[in-house]
Amino acid sequence: MSQPTWRAVAARAASLLLRYPDDEVLAALPTVRAALDGLPAQVAAPLREVVTHREATEPVELRSAYVQLFDFRRRCCLHLTYYTCGDTRRRGEALVGFSTAYKQAGLTVVDGELPDFLPAVLDLAAVDDGGWRLLRENRVGLDLLVAALGREKSVYRQAVAAVCEMLPPAQPGDLAAAARLARTGPPVEQVGLEPFGLVDTTGGRR
Repeated sequence: MSQPTWRAVAARAASLLLRYPDDEVLAALPTVRAALDGLPAQVAAPLREVVTHREATEPVELRSAYVQLFDFRRRCCLHLTYYTCGDTRRRGEALVGFSTAYKQAGLTVVDGELPDFLPAVLDLAAVDDGGWRLLRENRVGLDLLVAALGREKSVYRQAVAAVCEMLPPAQPGDLAAAARLARTGPPVEQVGLEPFGLVDTTGGRR
């Protein structure tokens, strides 16, 4: 499998494994497991851990744990601009850049999600290099998410770590920014983000 092909498969698999485990997502687990066989070991192995966990856990337990982790742990947020912008006006500007990437690819985010929702960005990466660019540009947020999920002892750390394996190593400046944000947390300034809700493919998604 060529690199562009396997990276697209890996991005789609990671997206599914980081989504809310509703019936449709859980029904795709056998397909995801089969797809992992064609990926490099350093990417397939961590993703396979998440598949195994989801296969072995009752759906109601999976759903409750997912909500507790991603909806109630601010430092485990799946929205990438939160890590560098927090709830500030600067985040609104950053979200415009994400929305533009979907538009240029002819896609829209659905289900009322913001365009920086990691599973949606991974779906974009599966079909367009604009998604990989957004992931590279938000490497600091991904590294902070990996660290936060590790502290929670969450299996979902493996899915985000697999995404990081497909990106260039963090630069010294990125590491310094991550360390600073880990100490202080994202900036805070409450603003309305309603105009930046999910897009449709005609467009949109959770």
